[in-house]
Amino acid sequence: MRDKEEAIASLANLFQLAGNAVRLKIAFLLHREGELCVCDISDILSMNIAAISQHLRKLKDRQLVITRRSGQTIYYRLTSKTEVFLDPYVEDLIEDNHFIPNL
Repeated sequence: MRDKEEAIASLANLFQLAGNAVRLKIAFLLHREGELCVCDISDILSMNIAAISQHLRKLKDRQLVITRRSGQTIYYRLTSKTEVFLDPYVEDLIEDNHFIPNL
């Protein structure tokens, strides 16, 4: 099992993402749009910026998203591992119309 610890920890992080509806919505949006700033996510989900920032911080701490700064704006995007993991689930959500945020 020791040789699998890193993979297990990575998978646990992804399941923690999926265990929270707001973080899963954020991941869905990032998967669909590629890259978004906090204010864009806040507008789309009709949530305050502070709440979105806390969720993004948790995603970043777990290395599920990466950031890019442009001036004073920070943009978030999924890591390639997170994106690959979410691909089949996002496609199912889109096809079944379970979650399509209003844009």
